[in-house]
Amino acid sequence: MIHPLSECKAYVPDSTNVWQFCVVLPQATIGENCNICSHCFIENEVNIGNNVTVKSGVQLWDGITLEDNVFIGANVTFTNDRYPRSKNEKWQKEVTIVRRGASVGAGSTILCGIEIGENAMIGAGSVVTKNVPAGELWLGNPAKFIRRITE
Repeated sequence: MIHPLSECKAYVPDSTNVWQFCVVLPQATIGENCNICSHCFIENEVNIGNNVTVKSGVQLWDGITLEDNVFIGANVTFTNDRYPRSKNEKWQKEVTIVRRGASVGAGSTILCGIEIGENAMIGAGSVVTKNVPAGELWLGNPAKFIRRITE
């Protein structure tokens, strides 16, 4: 389902929902059974796996990959440029990967060039400045290891 108040230029499987006021650029890849909530922006070089939830107010910039079963909370901020400047022709995109089953809490900021490991969890409001290993809970500003996650 693509809400009629969204502008979705990419292919979206029938099992995926894109809600109102979203913009999805034509080369973005979105998997099966995803839920893209309202007021999201998805750029061209974005890969979203299957069973992914992206809550409201999230922008996914070129170079971001969300693997299968990822949860992105409301108003999470991603970056793709380490040294942003207006009209900088020399900027370099940095890739960010959120691995399978990871969750990022609402209001968190994820700096570019980061990998969040499988089944890791980022607490709400955290600022992630370095890689997060698989199966760990990180929290704070800057985000730090809290404990291993046992499921």
